[in-house]
Amino acid sequence: MQQKKKRWRNSVRKVLSCAIAVITFVSLLSVHVHVPSFDVTSFPHNKLPMHELSYQRLSGERSWIEEFAPPHFSKAPVTASKLDGANWNWTLDKLWKPPPNRDYVRCVAPTSSYTSPPESRGYLLVHTNGGLNQMRAGICDMVAVARIINATLVIPELDKRSLWKDSSKFSDVFDEDHFINSLANDVRIVKKLPKELASAARAVKHFRSWSGVDYYEKEIATMWDEYQVIRAAKSDSRLANNNLPPDIQKLRCRACYQALRFSPQIEAMGKLLVDRMRTYGPYIALHLRYEKDMLAFSGCTHDLSPEEAEELRAIRESIPWWKVKDIDPVEQRGKGYCPLSPREVGMFLSALGFTSNTPIYIAAGEIYGGDSHMSDLQSRYPLLMNKEKLASYDELEPFSKHASQLAAIDYIVSVESDIFIPSYSGNMARAVEGHRRFLGHRKTISPDRKALVRLVNKVDQGTMIEGKKLSDRIIEVHRTRQGSPRKRKGPISGRKGMDRFRSEEAFYVNPLPDCLCQNEPSYSNKSHAIV
Repeated sequence: MQQKKKRWRNSVRKVLSCAIAVITFVSLLSVHVHVPSFDVTSFPHNKLPMHELSYQRLSGERSWIEEFAPPHFSKAPVTASKLDGANWNWTLDKLWKPPPNRDYVRCVAPTSSYTSPPESRGYLLVHTNGGLNQMRAGICDMVAVARIINATLVIPELDKRSLWKDSSKFSDVFDEDHFINSLANDVRIVKKLPKELASAARAVKHFRSWSGVDYYEKEIATMWDEYQVIRAAKSDSRLANNNLPPDIQKLRCRACYQALRFSPQIEAMGKLLVDRMRTYGPYIALHLRYEKDMLAFSGCTHDLSPEEAEELRAIRESIPWWKVKDIDPVEQRGKGYCPLSPREVGMFLSALGFTSNTPIYIAAGEIYGGDSHMSDLQSRYPLLMNKEKLASYDELEPFSKHASQLAAIDYIVSVESDIFIPSYSGNMARAVEGHRRFLGHRKTISPDRKALVRLVNKVDQGTMIEGKKLSDRIIEVHRTRQGSPRKRKGPISGRKGMDRFRSEEAFYVNPLPDCLCQNEPSYSNKSHAIV
């Protein structure tokens, strides 16, 4: 009897020991293996979840740009391994690590000499032009112009005549009340022109591009002697990038990064998509500017069929304000003027060392040619996501016919990504890069398209293969293209007139030094107050 009990106790001990070992192993495994909490294909086709509805009550709440802390990851996913042959042993934790920001922080508070808005002399009407980010920059510049000329700014009219034919009003895209209230100490802003001024004397003026304070004070402000209303026919690039008073530059940053936030509905959807991307771990936002309008405008036809190339040529010919019609696509690509193709992007990411399980969010409209041009990138990186894959039809339906609202959603997901990579340096790419710099120099890898084209051509010609040598070259070229702090670039030497201003780095691409200061204990000057 005693022997039976002893054998029974030994058996129980063995079972318990095995159970404890299994539990311990599973626990350790769960720490290191990331398992998505949902399947994208199983999203319910309904409206925003209940926990998102509370986010839409923005009265007194902070927006997504203030709520989200910059992402910090000490390690990359354990499933990732080192790129074979990379010359600096670039492991994935280094790939995902943000660049050092050298203690730069936001400093956009006014200087001690800044005063409340002076008495308004008249009303400034603004007709914005271009896509979402071109309009955003123009709106922020017009805030500064209204301050310079002592004007009351009427909520700007968004462009409804551009290629996208978007009927969105200001309040459809932006939080109108927040915009007005947050700039109350800078500029008086009203939603509509007063009825009594409907028939008042007004001037329609094309403000001179890249103008300084003197132009607006001496030429535009004097128009108040004859007119009560001045209408700016265009808003893009009407204010100089450099050599403006510090308070005007800081006002531009307050307008762009604090006042001009998106509407509650757009912010909620953007945050929802960010949350869903995060379930896959750290992610890349890829602005893949391989869309019909971009290819038609730039004349880039590499890897396209003759029929596709002809379609793009016909589009370019039909749009009167696209002045350049005859474009040599080979020369254009060789100079780095073409957006990278999906295939070229795939080669680029592979050479940098990103493994096939890297989650990538495609921030773009409809890719030209669809699957026929996306197959190579898709085969390299199966976890390609976009708005349509992450959200249901019902969730996206309110935004579906409005290009600027869809672009705003992509903008949010891009700004909040762990790494942002643009395939072309257009308005969206520049705006996101500048915003990420403002928020702490989040990692932005800017492809050197001219260098990449030469390397891709060598692969296509058979003089180089994808592997160690190609990876070493691409990594070396992009060592200093990671988004680390640097001062905004001035004009290219030798350029004159308008070409000189065009060659400058745009203000909203890099707000340093005007709106970013190094956080040193010795700072006591109120002009460097941190906000």
